Amino acid sequence: MNPIRVFVVDGHPLFRLGVATVLQGEPQFSCVGDAGSALDAVRRAPECRADVVLIDMDMPGLSGLAALAALREVLPRARFVLISGTLDGHALRRACTSGASCVLHKTASAQELVTVLLAAHRGQAIYSPLARGALSAQPDSHELGADLTQRERKLLSLMACGLPNREISQRLDIAMPTVKFHVTNILSKLNAENRTSAVLAALKHKLVALDQA
Repeated sequence: MNPIRVFVVDGHPLFRLGVATVLQGEPQFSCVGDAGSALDAVRRAPECRADVVLIDMDMPGLSGLAALAALREVLPRARFVLISGTLDGHALRRACTSGASCVLHKTASAQELVTVLLAAHRGQAIYSPLARGALSAQPDSHELGADLTQRERKLLSLMACGLPNREISQRLDIAMPTVKFHVTNILSKLNAENRTSAVLAALKHKLVALDQA
């Protein structure tokens, strides 16, 4: 039986090294690569033919959920495990609806990590005790769009004005892949299936105004 190919996405090199070290001692796994950012992950993970991708939810810049959404496009058969140092009900509910098989807290043991990766590869959904506790808690009073960054709000206002990605790229002087990542992140944070739904939600909740562009 071929080993399960694991790819690690985390902003901390020591954490990535730690995961790789754990997997080296497990013959059923092969750590085939890692990335320190979502952009690197989307570029490198498909080349590594990853079966399971472990993603840090708390990465700065483009979030782990945005990375997961982008990676699902290029790795449609892969399973995804999210790991976080801070678990709350709202973030976990978003994680569950984003397509993650499992969610772990960063205090998890090496054995818990191995168990979760195996379960994810089998298509099972399991969560650490801390994650289950957060999921069972009452939904918080998180206001829709409160976690949008200033750049995301600006980009959202341009989306609301009907600008396509290429024009947004030129207007904000950022590369097209970065625009796409921001759009993915915005959709995730607004729980929107597409750009139109995101814009409608933004206007309904007064996150942007059409005269902001």
